[in-house]
Amino acid sequence: MIPVILTVVIIVVCFFLLIMYYDCNRFVTVEYEIESPKITKACSFVLLSDLHNKSFGEGNQKLIREIERLAPDGILVAGDMLTAYERKRKHQVAINLMQQIGEKYPVYYGMGNHEQRIGMEPGEFDNLYEIYMESLHRAGIEPLVNEKVSLPAANINICGLQIDRRYYQKFSKHPMPENYLSEMVGKASSGQFQILIAHNPEYFEEYAAWGADLTVSGHMHGGLMRLPCLGGVISPRLTLFPHYDGGKFEKDGPVMILSRGLGTHTLPIRIFNPGELVVIYLRPAHHKQ
Repeated sequence: MIPVILTVVIIVVCFFLLIMYYDCNRFVTVEYEIESPKITKACSFVLLSDLHNKSFGEGNQKLIREIERLAPDGILVAGDMLTAYERKRKHQVAINLMQQIGEKYPVYYGMGNHEQRIGMEPGEFDNLYEIYMESLHRAGIEPLVNEKVSLPAANINICGLQIDRRYYQKFSKHPMPENYLSEMVGKASSGQFQILIAHNPEYFEEYAAWGADLTVSGHMHGGLMRLPCLGGVISPRLTLFPHYDGGKFEKDGPVMILSRGLGTHTLPIRIFNPGELVVIYLRPAHHKQ
C-alpha cells in the first residue's frame, strides 16, 4: 500500500513541477476594452508589470514581438520590472527591454516597490537606482513618480503613483487616510479620462474615490497558484485567497485592470498562472467596434 501511495505522490509532485516550469516560462496576451464619454480618440496601451528581470527568449524577443504585433499607442508600466536584491548583472534584462520599447513607443512608467526600495537604500544596492534611472532617461523614458502627464488628443491624463512603503507591509493592510492621494499627487483631472498607475491594487477603493477612471496595477503575481473557483492562492502580503488577484474590477464606474505580471521573485512559482501581457483598448463611449 505504501509504495502505491508514494508512487501517486511522486506523480502528483512531478505534474505540478512540470506545470510550474511551463507557466514560469510563458505568457499569454489578455485584452480589455473600456469605453468612456471622456475619451475623445480611440487608443490602445500595453500594460507591463512585474517582469522581475525575466526574459522570454534571448533579449526578451518573444515579448517584444508580441508588443509589436499589438502595435499599441503607448506602454503603461506598473512597476517591478527588476528585482531589488538579485545580482546586478540580472538588472540588465530590465534595462535592455526598457531601452528597446522606449525607442518605439511612448512609455509611462509607474514605480513598484522594488524600484522604490533601491531608490530608498542606495548604499545597499550600489547606486543601482541612479544607474537604472539613467538608462531609462537615455531610452527617452521619464518615470512618473507622483507626477502626471496629459494626452490632449485623446483627453487622457496619466498619473504615476508611488505610495509609502508602509502600504506594502506583511500580514495586515495599513489604512490609507482619505486625503493621502491628493497630498501625494494633487487632485484628479475630473474633465479628462484619468489613468492611475498604482502598483499595489489593494487600495483600489481609495484610488477610485480619488478620481481614477482607470487604475492599472500589478504586484499580486496572480496569487502564484490559481485554483478553479477560488482564484489566486496567496498575496505578497502573505494572506490567502486575495480578492484582488488579477483581472478586471469595477467600483461604481471606475475600473481597475490588474495584471498577473510576467515574472517571479523569491518563490519562482506559477501554477495554472502563466505570465500576462495585457492590452487595453480605450474607446469613446459612442464607439462601436
